[in-house]
Amino acid sequence: MNTRPEESYSLKQRLLYALGPGLLIAGAAIGVSHLVQATRAGADYGFSIFWILILAIVSKYPFMEFGPRFAAATGSHLITGYRQMGRPVFWVFVMMTLGTMFIIQAAVTIVTAGLAEQLFGMGWSSFTWSLLILAVCVMLLYFGRYPGLDMSMKIIISALTVLTLTAVLMALGAGAGREVAEISPPSYWNAAGFAFIIAFMGWMPIPLDASVWHSIWTGERSKQTRYRPSLRDCRFDFDIGYGSAALIGILFFLLGTLVMYGSGMSFSGNSVEFSAQLVELYSRTLGYWSAPLISVAAFITMFSTTLAVTDAYPRVAAEVVAELKRSGNEEPGRLRNYRTALLAIPVVSLMVLYTSSGAFTVLIDFAAGLSFIAAPVLGWFNYKLITGEWTPEEARPSTAYRLFSLVCLIFLIVFTCMWAYWRFFS
Repeated sequence: MNTRPEESYSLKQRLLYALGPGLLIAGAAIGVSHLVQATRAGADYGFSIFWILILAIVSKYPFMEFGPRFAAATGSHLITGYRQMGRPVFWVFVMMTLGTMFIIQAAVTIVTAGLAEQLFGMGWSSFTWSLLILAVCVMLLYFGRYPGLDMSMKIIISALTVLTLTAVLMALGAGAGREVAEISPPSYWNAAGFAFIIAFMGWMPIPLDASVWHSIWTGERSKQTRYRPSLRDCRFDFDIGYGSAALIGILFFLLGTLVMYGSGMSFSGNSVEFSAQLVELYSRTLGYWSAPLISVAAFITMFSTTLAVTDAYPRVAAEVVAELKRSGNEEPGRLRNYRTALLAIPVVSLMVLYTSSGAFTVLIDFAAGLSFIAAPVLGWFNYKLITGEWTPEEARPSTAYRLFSLVCLIFLIVFTCMWAYWRFFS
């Protein structure tokens, strides 16, 4: 890849060329964690669980940021870094990815399917919608590859932000939530409550393995623009994407609290029925004229996630194969492996959906719980990689940032241990 020197670009050009991977991360993040988990958290526990949301956002920040930092500093992605750290680290990452990717792909797709039926009312089953949605995603990515994904996500995230903020402002303007503070929240310091907290935190605002996706997308963006971004450029792009995901997560939590908390209605385990309940509750408070707005916002949310995840895992698979063969620079081989995985992963995910139809909330909680349990491990890998010999010294974090990262890592470990206690000993 031929690139011009950084000084030949204006500041505006550098930021525009760097901007993209962060919005893809936002697109992957803003989905099940926001629409389902954040809304359920607000609906079931109100503002009493808001601190959990903030801690999840803050504690994952450094380990997510290490992905684009490593890519900018070395020109490689995190998978290369894991291999350089040694075979145990590399294979632990591979096994963790294999253990979660089909379930995560299935989970985000089934939610999108439910919302599609709610929006279009075709009378199709969730499995039929899932098949159609994945086919559309595969076709977009097979022929458009990164440029098509990049442009689609910029449009989707921009539209989603406007729609979600509008919905929150309408909820506040309609007087929703005036009695929220007067309702005593249920306790979540029990086995069932803590299990939900772990599932809530697992994907809020995004699972930590997405740091690998971000490092890969950073490289793809460089190929597209022929500009290798600096650390400052990558940090700007990351902060835009992560900040967007965090903000919209808070907005969905507020919607759940303001509109649903105290309603006494329980959610269905079927994705189509869940989607109908979601839109019905909003519409009942805001007015039935708002149903199309809520339906469109929700569908855009989940389709962006499904599209990003459908692209991310095949890229990870292709890069893993390239690392095993030590042929990361052979573009034809990487493209062939990417397209093979792009077809194979959705097929296996559809098989998962076929065998678990009707229990999508259980599927989501299970997948999100796995992501949270994996978070301390991936967080430690990223910390060791970015502070060790594999990263140029000038790109390593400052002492204060390292201390902040370690505090965040301790928090993730403590919550994982608490989950283990509630799960096996309580």
